[in-house]
Amino acid sequence: MLRYILQTVIDAGGKTCPPNILGIGIGGSAIQAMFNSKHALLRRVGERNTDPSLAELEGSIVKAVNELGIGTMGLGGDTTVLDAHVELAGTHTACLPIAISFGCWANRVSEAELRDGRFEITR
Repeated sequence: MLRYILQTVIDAGGKTCPPNILGIGIGGSAIQAMFNSKHALLRRVGERNTDPSLAELEGSIVKAVNELGIGTMGLGGDTTVLDAHVELAGTHTACLPIAISFGCWANRVSEAELRDGRFEITR
């Protein structure tokens, strides 16, 4: 699985505006894997999965991808990804879909609440 992720990042090179955030969906149906990979992009940089084994996998992915040397904008360097987030779904062992979504460094997430008729940014 790690080899597949690394090859996907190598194939993408600088075309995804690195440094990226990787959202990775593993398991479920192919559609569920893609949904989970997109959902994973919404987690904050540095936030690890609550499952210790998946948290360890996320750290391993970040380390391995950054060792590829693709770097910012694909021009070389130590930072190809800012983070990697993994979401897992149950699946049959005969089928293990993996979906990878790239979020560029400008990936922005924000939250707001409507209070007393005005918006208040909460994140």
